[in-house]
Amino acid sequence: QLQLVESGGGLVQPGGSLRLSCAASGFRLDNYRIGWFRQAPGKEREGVSCISNEGRYTNYADPVKGRFTTSRDNDKNTVYLQMNGLKPEDTAIYYCAAVTPVLCSSTNWSKNGKYWGQGTQVTVSS
Repeated sequence: QLQLVESGGGLVQPGGSLRLSCAASGFRLDNYRIGWFRQAPGKEREGVSCISNEGRYTNYADPVKGRFTTSRDNDKNTVYLQMNGLKPEDTAIYYCAAVTPVLCSSTNWSKNGKYWGQGTQVTVSS
């Protein structure tokens, strides 16, 4: 069974940084494009970033451009989300998922998540 596991969340002050990890269990992560998503209380889930299988292409949602960076280490079967300059509005549960069958360059990549993890809580507060 395909399973993704997120880690690295926590409480951080505004302006701080966190690095989230997304690890795969039972399958090779490099077979998939991987997206990061988030859901804040009372809001719909939204796409944050997407990275291609080899890591050569990335796509970001406008609210996080210039602050967040996604990367992957296929040897470690792990995808990362480096979050800098965190703001209170970044507070949410963050999930990773496979993006399929569309490409990360697709305008609706964020609507095509599959094999969801359980999520990790990120709270930005002073």
